[in-house]
Amino acid sequence: MKKIGIVMGSDSDLPVVEKAITTLEKFGVPFEVHVYSAHRTPIEAKEFAQNARKNGFGAMIAAAGKAAHLAGAIAANTTLPVIGIPIKSSTLDGLDALLATVQMPAGIPVATVAIDGAENAALLAMQVLAATDVALAEKLDAARAETAQKVLEKNKAIEQKYNK
Repeated sequence: MKKIGIVMGSDSDLPVVEKAITTLEKFGVPFEVHVYSAHRTPIEAKEFAQNARKNGFGAMIAAAGKAAHLAGAIAANTTLPVIGIPIKSSTLDGLDALLATVQMPAGIPVATVAIDGAENAALLAMQVLAATDVALAEKLDAARAETAQKVLEKNKAIEQKYNK
């Protein structure tokens, strides 16, 4: 199975990124986690992205706040799918990071999840891998069915309480 690369611009992003890590662990998907800054360690970020495919990665997740150029910097240096997680900051509540992550120029795509949307980033990365991994696709299908069942159980409780 291919690995998922997780890169964050600062270790202060870890509390959000841990949701992606936990999700990947739950599904048994291998991953690596790194701290590389698009601005403070651009050479290391570039080298990591350029070597990602040969190092066994199938998709990348990049989390950053404020200027949030990390996902774009990673995407500029690999043709693997890159999923950006805009991180909420104290300045503009993550809107700055969201816009920086989603507004990529033509030819350098970055898929972007919600502000602090690490769980969805992990799920999307796994869906990319599941396009060619039947066992992972089956795990994702089962998780979706479980989620749907929980919603239906909540619906039943609400209906019983209010629909008399």
